[in-house]
Amino acid sequence: MLRLRLDHADLARVRFTDRLHPASTVLLASQALRRPPVAAALPELARRVASSGAALRPLHHLIPAQGPAPDFMTPWDGVTSIDDGLAVIRSTPVRQVRAEVSAAYAGTPVTIARRRFADADPSVLDTLVTAMRAYFDQVLAPDWAALTRTHRQVVGEAAARYARTGAEGLLNSLHPAIRWRSPVLEVDTWQDGDVRQAGHGLVLLPSPFTGPRPRVLLRPGRPALVVYPVEAPAGLDGRPAADPLAGLFGRTRSAVLVQVTRPGRHTTSSIARLTGISVSSSSEHLSALRAAGLVSSRRDGGAIVHRATALGESLAASG
Repeated sequence: MLRLRLDHADLARVRFTDRLHPASTVLLASQALRRPPVAAALPELARRVASSGAALRPLHHLIPAQGPAPDFMTPWDGVTSIDDGLAVIRSTPVRQVRAEVSAAYAGTPVTIARRRFADADPSVLDTLVTAMRAYFDQVLAPDWAALTRTHRQVVGEAAARYARTGAEGLLNSLHPAIRWRSPVLEVDTWQDGDVRQAGHGLVLLPSPFTGPRPRVLLRPGRPALVVYPVEAPAGLDGRPAADPLAGLFGRTRSAVLVQVTRPGRHTTSSIARLTGISVSSSSEHLSALRAAGLVSSRRDGGAIVHRATALGESLAASG
């Protein structure tokens, strides 16, 4: 049991993350989907993991399937994109890598790769980061808009609850393993201890990949990061996923908009291929979305490259 002692300054600094952390979500999902009950509950994601094969093997080997992971794998900074988050992980000081990996490996069988990771071998860290990028692209990216939409919905509901019940009502409604007994927030997690936050506050991150218990990341001079379990969005758990944007734009144009929000380089031809339409139809839909301010386009060599604008990304995530 971890006990976080929160004073009035801490309670004034309770907030939610404004977005999902891509690199941290990779870490959490890679552990969660190795548990049979989670894999059974999220069959589409489990299928993608199984079909990705060797690309994900270094991640699965180096990060234990359960229990705490090295703290630097959940970066505080670089949360705007998967590339930014992986760059922060890759730049972790050697001393920190050695200390945190060694602590996470307590009780884990020793292998050559794990020993090299615990020694902060840069080539092993490079291999791990490459596997994390593959995990995001192959497992999470197809549903990143749905995951983002669920995050915003959960945060919106929590904000409404806070407005009605204050900090006490909010903290007591997060998860059964999190209890507010003023002035202490009790979290049934992997750690034990009694920590005084001393005015640095609390950041809350709901995630469908947290596992059976909340997780807490503590760093000196920073707010405590509490990651707690929530339900996965429809479509990941076997339920049919609705497409609210289809009623506004039509199913095909909605699919084109969602596609250009995903990571990668998107040309008119690649959008056509990925959405199953002709190149001329792809061009027509992209032109309409561009006219509405939802997509921007630029020439890159012999191709036109498209990406969603901030408005387009917001609409795709909230739809």
